[in-house]
Amino acid sequence: MSLNKAIIHGKEHRKQYKGVKAYDSQCCNHGSCDRCKGGRLYQYNRSLAAAVQKLNEYDERHEDDPSCL
Repeated sequence: MSLNKAIIHGKEHRKQYKGVKAYDSQCCNHGSCDRCKGGRLYQYNRSLAAAVQKLNEYDERHEDDPSCL
C-alpha cells in the first residue's frame, strides 16, 4: 500500500514532529542547522582539537632539534 492510500484509509501511524522539528525541516534527524550539527559532531570536534594540540606540543618540543628532520 502506498503512503497516500495509507493516509486515506487511516493506516498511517507515524508520529507528528514536535517543537522546532515541526517548523524547520533542517532541524530533523541528520539536519544541517548549526545547533543540530554541533550536537552530532561534538565528540569528533573535541577529539580533533586534542589531536591538533598534541601536534602543536610535539612541534614545540622538536622545533630546535635538527636530528628529527
